[in-house]
Amino acid sequence: MTVQGSENSSRSGRRSSTMGVMPLNDMPWWRWRSNVRSALHMLSDPAFQRDVWLARVDGYGDVTDAVYRLVEDTWLDNWSAEKYVGTIFRDSQEAALVDTAVLRVLRIMHQVGPDAPVEAYLDHHGWPEAVRAARDAHVRLAIGDGEDPDAPPRTLDVLRVLTRIA
Repeated sequence: MTVQGSENSSRSGRRSSTMGVMPLNDMPWWRWRSNVRSALHMLSDPAFQRDVWLARVDGYGDVTDAVYRLVEDTWLDNWSAEKYVGTIFRDSQEAALVDTAVLRVLRIMHQVGPDAPVEAYLDHHGWPEAVRAARDAHVRLAIGDGEDPDAPPRTLDVLRVLTRIA
């Protein structure tokens, strides 16, 4: 299946294959974007965190895994997402929302420790603010990719399969 961008789209009318409805090739570093989106999605969904992370459901990793996906290739723990506008992020607004989410999540990670149990994150006084920031970024990126921001997060196995497709 292919999609063609409209005149108002950031996709500049070029055709691309899709992952669901998300265009795979319209952002040069779409695999990195996919990992960032996956992390933000999990970090932004309190029901997912309760039903999957707290319940220790296999296949999704934990909070530390999500944080790692958020910063692993991008080094967003060392510099601004603005550096990646045009490669991972479509515009400065996406980048600013991602920066806010990264800073809030990393602040908590540094306070509770990277290997802390999920309860330490979820019980942290700053967690609701981090979830809101992740939600703002997740929604903006999902909508930019033509996906439903309220769909459930994908398993890590599904993410791996989808990011191998090109």
